[in-house]
Parts: sequence; C-alpha cells; structure tokens
Amino acid sequence: MGASLHRIAGNIVDLHARRIYPGTVEWSGGIIRRITATPGRRYAHYVAPGFVDAHIHLESSMLPPAEFARWSVRHGTVATVSDPHEIANVLGVAGVDYLVREGRRTPFHFNFGAPPCVPATAFETAGAVLDARAVARLLARPEIRYLSEVMNYPGVLGGDPALLAMIAAARRRGKPVDGHAPGLRGGPARAYAAAGITTDHECFTLEEAQDKLAAGMKILIREGSAARNFAALAPLLRTHPDQCMFCCDDLHPDLLMVRHLDEHVRRALRGGADRLAVLRCASVNPVEHYRLPVGLLREGDPADFIVFTGWKNLRVRRTYLRGELVAKDGRSRLPRRPARTPNRFRAQPRRPEDFAVPAGAGAPPRRLHVIGAINGQLITRHGIETPRVEGGQVVADPARDILKIAVVNRYAPRAPVAVAFIRGFGLRTGALAGSVAHDSHNIVAVGADDASLCRAVNLVIRARGGLAAVGGGRAAVLPLPIAGLMASGDGRAVARRYTRLDRMGKKLGSRLDAPFMTLSFMALLVIPDLKLSDRGLFSAAQWGFQPAVE
Repeated sequence: MGASLHRIAGNIVDLHARRIYPGTVEWSGGIIRRITATPGRRYAHYVAPGFVDAHIHLESSMLPPAEFARWSVRHGTVATVSDPHEIANVLGVAGVDYLVREGRRTPFHFNFGAPPCVPATAFETAGAVLDARAVARLLARPEIRYLSEVMNYPGVLGGDPALLAMIAAARRRGKPVDGHAPGLRGGPARAYAAAGITTDHECFTLEEAQDKLAAGMKILIREGSAARNFAALAPLLRTHPDQCMFCCDDLHPDLLMVRHLDEHVRRALRGGADRLAVLRCASVNPVEHYRLPVGLLREGDPADFIVFTGWKNLRVRRTYLRGELVAKDGRSRLPRRPARTPNRFRAQPRRPEDFAVPAGAGAPPRRLHVIGAINGQLITRHGIETPRVEGGQVVADPARDILKIAVVNRYAPRAPVAVAFIRGFGLRTGALAGSVAHDSHNIVAVGADDASLCRAVNLVIRARGGLAAVGGGRAAVLPLPIAGLMASGDGRAVARRYTRLDRMGKKLGSRLDAPFMTLSFMALLVIPDLKLSDRGLFSAAQWGFQPAVE
C-alpha cells in the first residue's frame, strides 16, 4: 500500500511566484504531491516554507543536535547551516562526525560545513588541527555542504597556501565558501571576495555591508546572544533583500526557549520590509545559496513547512518536517534523545598565585593595556590606563571597572596562565569562568580578585568543562560534559541553570546583556582589536602579541 495522503488548507505563501492565495497542500511519504488553489475561500492562517538559520554554531546553544532541534522547531525553524568549528577545535574531525551522527537522529535538516580554521590562528592552543588535506577530505563527503567561515582573513589576503587550497577544494566541488571578516571594507573586502568568499555575517555597520555587497558577497543579518547587528543592517531588507539571509551565529539556551528566526522575521515585518522579501530571506535565499535539500513549499519538495498567524505579530502555530507534525502551538513533538559525551580536558586545579601579575623590578609600570568589551558586539576597544599596584603586584581595580581576565590552557595540565585586564564587565566582586571560549575553547575567566578567579576556574576544571560564577558567598556551575561545550540534559533545564548563572553574574555587577556569551568571545583573536589567548594578550590590528603591562 502507498503512503497515506495528508492535506492542509490555508493561505498559501508562494515565495517563488511571490504571491499569496487560498489553497490546499497535499503530501504523502514526506513529499508534497499537489498544491491546489481554492478561489473564494478565506483563511485566518498562512502556510509557508519553514525558516532556515543561515549560520549558527549549535555548540553555543549548549545543546546537542537532537535537543537543539526539539526546541527550535517550536519557532518554525526546519533547518540550519551549522558550522562545527567549535567542537572541531576541541575534538577535530571526530567532533564533526559526532554532530553529523547526532543530527541524523532527528528529522530536522542539519547542514554541516568543513571548518577551515582549526585552530583559528597560530597564536593559541587548540585541541586539534585540521590541515588542508583533512578539510579537503571533509568537503568530499556529500553531507558536508560548504566550507565554513574563513576566519583568518589576513591569511586570505596574504595568500596563505593552506587557506587558498581549502577554498579551491570547495570551489572544485561547487560548494559555497563562508566568510568572516569584521570591519573589512574597500579594496581588502573586494580582494577577500575575489578569493572565493561568498558570504559575511560579521558586518556591524551598514556601510561595511554595502561594501561587501558591492564586492559580490551576500550578507547574513545576525542577531544572537552576544552579537546583535539587526538594527544596523535592517535597511538592506529594503535595498538588497535577495542578497540577504538571517542568522543567529551564537544563541544561548535561554533565548532559544523564547525565540529563534521567528524574531528576526517579526522585527523585519514590524520595520515595514516587504513581507514576501522577508520570508525569502528566512527560507528561499539560504536554501538556494547553500543548495540545501530543504522543502520550499513546491510540488515534489520535502514537506517542510510552517503554519502561522498574523504578520507584524507573526506566531508559528505548527511546524512540519518531512511531512511530520513536529511542533504545535509552542510545544515540540520531537522526543528527547540522550546524547553521548565525548570530551578532551586535561587541565588540573589552579592556585590564586597562578593569576598574579608582578609589577616587576625597578620603576613601577606606567601603562596598562586594557581590553574594552562592548555590549552586543564581538569587537573590542584597546584602552590604555594607569595600573593599580599593591604589594608588588598589578591588581584589578573594580572601582574603575578594570578587572582581571585569564585564559587557562585546558589541553595541557600545567601550562602557564595568561592574564591581562579588561573593562566593560562591571563586576564589583567575584568572578565568572567558562570552557566556552572561542575558538580554541580553553578556560576563560574574568574577576575582581585572584582568589575569586581561581575558584571559578577550578569549578570549571572539576566539572571537566562548564560555566561557573562565584561571589557574594555563593558558587554555581553548569556542567558541559560534551566537549566542554554542550550539556547532556533537557534543554529547558539547561536554560534554567544558565539563566540562574546569568542572573548571578548581573548581581555581581555586570551590566552586559549576556555576560557569559561576551566572555566567551574575549579569547577570539580574529575579531579586533584586543583579545587574550592562552599564550598572551593579542592585538588583531597588529596581528601579534601585546604586553599587558609596560
């Protein structure tokens, strides 16, 4: 016997013909068999293609693939373009394989890339190295659909042979190449695009995005937990909608519980952008750019679609994947699937003196190079301050919002601790720490004193990966046993524990919207300007190390 025929009626949103009409969708065996117009009928709801996140790191949700899918389908998401860069930096190809295998345990469409920057730079210690040959082997696999973000844009512009070989391997196979070049404009942006880069999700000004569009790149409008660029780039939805897509990049579990791309769509519609253009950005554009096997509400397509009501207050009522109803009225119907917990974690407990910064012999230091964290941005400022010296040590100065930041190598048991100074977190007391530290995922911590820094770091070490907060007589930790990046429990429970940590950080004085997410990017050397790796303070502008104290 053949598969049962299913049907649903509503206002059909045909994004290819760019029209909306009353009709009926029929499907069987997970494939749309017929779409029929029913003139004269009136419906309160709409049937449209599901949403596709054009660039996301699943690891930042702190949930393994099946659990991420379970919660994101409630928001109408049916697919992601997922960069496994984070877990690859910890576990190498085995980490990519882990995500691919876990992704197959759900009908959700996960589409993974081959990460070309493992490690992201030569100035940090990662858990693995993927050379040009390893990346080419990944690209040869049909389930690997693109070359992930080429973060080392100075390497591209400088003609790095390994990077260019990876880009060439992707182009030979007709697979797109993702970009990552914050602040790049003019001639350098044109040269970067000419090397084969097709997208960029790092634009934080409209002018930068316009430069990259002129160079031939497509722009991914990002709104995640730390980097929030939607407001700056929203005008592109009126001027260049066919060259835009939506993405979150990094989305912590607390926000995934309440929104995903549905919020991008609502904001765009409320801003007055053309409704069909907005929905194309959320579905058609990424599917066509990355050549994804995701349905777009056409006869013969997989039956991946949503049912929603309203426009400016759009609400997803149902989500279908391969013809299966997977979410209804905010409730997921996908089952929870416990995940394996591979890891690589060799760090041993530390002592407070490991975080000391000697003032040095002779005259006291005069200049303190300070990382300037910016709320809602991944970029940082490079500040110069007068050091505070006590007992022959350069110490944190919470009254001036100058805290210590430390990175502890998690792959070697007794490597030296890198320590510098940072402004923008606002902690009055205590410390925050985590093993989510882009991109090598060592342990990064920020604190008001050495004892608190040490205690927070040791909580993470004892958990073999996680997020921790200490201060005000309290200590809390969220274990992340999957590569030190993801939790193995129920998504809502993970989100609740994360929310408690986030609130604790804010009670300690942080003014940031997402202090743990911002902290995780303070070791990302390829984002200008000043960051800290396990080997020391690094200036992206100078593309080299910078003394913390002079």
